[in-house]
Amino acid sequence: MTKYSPNALSRASSIALATALFVAAAAPALAQTGTDDVAEESDDNVIIVTAQKFEQKSTDVPITISAVSSAQMDRLGVSDLDELSNYVPGLNIQEQSANNPGIVIRGITSDSGSSQQAARVTLYYNGIDISRSRGSYQAIYDVDRIEVIKGPQATLFGTASAVGAISILSARPEPGFSGKLTAGIGNYDSRIVGGHLNVGNDVIAARVAGEWKKRDGYITNLSDRQGDLYAQDQLGLRGSLRFTPSDALTIDLIGTYDQQRNSGTPFISGNFPTSAGPANRFGPANLSGAPAGISAAVLGSDDLGLRREVYDGNLTASYDFADGWNFTTVNGYRKFDSQEVFDADGSAAWYLEFTEDSQGWQVSHESRFAYQDDNVRASFGWNYFHEDNFQRVPFSSEEGIFLQCSANLIPGLGCIAADGSVAAAQATALLTGGLATVLPYSSEFTNLGINDSYSVFGDVRWSVTPSLELTVGVRGLIEKRKSGFNSVAPASVLTGGSLIPGQRTTNGTLWSEDSFSAVLPRFNALYRLSDDVNIYATVSKGRRSPTVNQTATSTSLIPEEIVWNYEGGIKGSSGIFSGSLGVYYQKYSDFQVSRVISDPNDPSGQPVGSTLTESAGSASNLGIEAELQVRPTDWLSLFGNVGWIDGGIDNKPENGIYAGNRFRLQPEWQAAAGFTVNAPLGNGMRLFLTPSVTYRSKIFFETTNRPNIAQGPVTLVNAKGGVSFAEDRFELAVFARNLTNKDYLLDAGNTGGAFGYPTFIPAEPRFYGIQASAKF
Repeated sequence: MTKYSPNALSRASSIALATALFVAAAAPALAQTGTDDVAEESDDNVIIVTAQKFEQKSTDVPITISAVSSAQMDRLGVSDLDELSNYVPGLNIQEQSANNPGIVIRGITSDSGSSQQAARVTLYYNGIDISRSRGSYQAIYDVDRIEVIKGPQATLFGTASAVGAISILSARPEPGFSGKLTAGIGNYDSRIVGGHLNVGNDVIAARVAGEWKKRDGYITNLSDRQGDLYAQDQLGLRGSLRFTPSDALTIDLIGTYDQQRNSGTPFISGNFPTSAGPANRFGPANLSGAPAGISAAVLGSDDLGLRREVYDGNLTASYDFADGWNFTTVNGYRKFDSQEVFDADGSAAWYLEFTEDSQGWQVSHESRFAYQDDNVRASFGWNYFHEDNFQRVPFSSEEGIFLQCSANLIPGLGCIAADGSVAAAQATALLTGGLATVLPYSSEFTNLGINDSYSVFGDVRWSVTPSLELTVGVRGLIEKRKSGFNSVAPASVLTGGSLIPGQRTTNGTLWSEDSFSAVLPRFNALYRLSDDVNIYATVSKGRRSPTVNQTATSTSLIPEEIVWNYEGGIKGSSGIFSGSLGVYYQKYSDFQVSRVISDPNDPSGQPVGSTLTESAGSASNLGIEAELQVRPTDWLSLFGNVGWIDGGIDNKPENGIYAGNRFRLQPEWQAAAGFTVNAPLGNGMRLFLTPSVTYRSKIFFETTNRPNIAQGPVTLVNAKGGVSFAEDRFELAVFARNLTNKDYLLDAGNTGGAFGYPTFIPAEPRFYGIQASAKF
């Protein structure tokens, strides 16, 4: 028996029929684009894309791709990836911090910080895989477009795209002299300055772009030595050079630097009061971390928060070397250094204080040949990917506080008093008979990953008849995965053993490695019902790499996760309507889940608070996605989309504690709707306005589906509007996000939950502001 309720299939059929009638004529509501540098829209709303490495009409692409151009993001007021996900059905992005983004496509997420575990959602930046989660966050200033490719796409986007891919494409240099400068202010003392400058000719052109964003924290911190939480201070810089010595050859060189200096993540306790009153997940926090000096020595900083730097280089060349033939090579280097100090217990106690220190680098090379004539389009090539990274987690606590808060050794004393003071601070003196009042304790563990992947791929599209096209593609790969682990866990003065149950000293780094291979095919068919409307079907195989799980006590192999994706749909554009309707079914074997160890006697042998990757068995996903856009006049357009998913771990006894549960971060329903007014006022002036409403149904934050670690339905209202002058050279705009100031959770459970004290992270409140821009 699968996850689905008995009437799930009939519900899916009813929803599909109703949505098909609603869509009326099918094609992408959001501008569909490809993976390269071409995205042109003709008068009849047909988009020219290169998703399959060739220029095609969007209606001719037999896979599901939704993308948003920079102009669309500007109209919606979108300035970050998590905001974008509200407008793409089947996509959710949970940005707990720039160090810990959770990217969810069709209800399947990939956010593990372990260096040993592979991603299942590929994040691409200018054609290079940047999926390692602690190095994946990328600011989206001066982008050409962002594409969301749904379903396994191993042939086109590599082995990590087990459930889909997100591709960020920055704006390229172009001939001429131009630029743009934007500045804005808003509540929480927010400030933003960004823009670009472009200069060049038909042979060589350069572009520099950047963005600086800063605002105060929106969660009050009652600590007398830490600032308010979730403050933001981010800087991004990019330089691009395009060399076009002939019509046949284009070379792009791009360098990017991103930096974050953000304040602490608001892990608010659901158990412990503060001086402001009883525990309130949407109230003020009291997070101080470890004492000054000790925090700097053990955790790397006296201040809670994130210090992160990313360096990225990309060299791409495209050469049309013969009639119908092209050679493209994409080469990248990326390095990240991320250190986040956090107070995991959500209280004023010196109890669960951690740092996540993640560092790594990667290199990537891909080359492909492409050929096309009237009947055949084909591409083939090879790819090499290497990454070397680690995740180090130091821990700091005071022994008496830890033991009292974890085990209540002294009845009646408690952990945090009703007035928010730390009652457990007396525990060490009471337990030692006054011989000691403070016993600092620290330990740490590190997991390491060194991974290599070699693959070859090919893709062929054949026009069987003028109406029917068939596509076959395959990627074959060999990978080597090497995992390491080391930990240092001194003996506690009070207990004689490690303070964290189960943590051990390894006396050096323990290593294990293994090699694997796989073949990942795809099959696509497209049939033209008319010049405006096509239907398509696709079958593809996805794979999440096996995990070589090295711990302090054992080595284990978590099997590869395999998914078969079956999908069909209709897309088209006719008159004022454009839209799409797709239905998909996915079947997983050895679905990998991550859970935080909470039992000191866990059979894995791992310490409490650490993360374990394991197989949950089989899983299934059934879903429907639809998008609609209506343009009744030149100055008005209406848009809407909806996604429905019924999926999770199959309800079979062999799937153990997860049987019958929904996937984490997977809503059953997701929808967005709005309209855009873009009306000329005369004398070179223009009025623009885009209000929108987004909806997401209940989600669980853990695969265990605990009711208290969840967020109910959320409806958000956003808007952006303003006036432009002098033929769009100058613009003044106001914006608001979460206009109704809705309280809802970004995350829950977290590290504190493993010790019996779950914490809660509030999502963004109402943000509003004003921005001015000038073009030249």
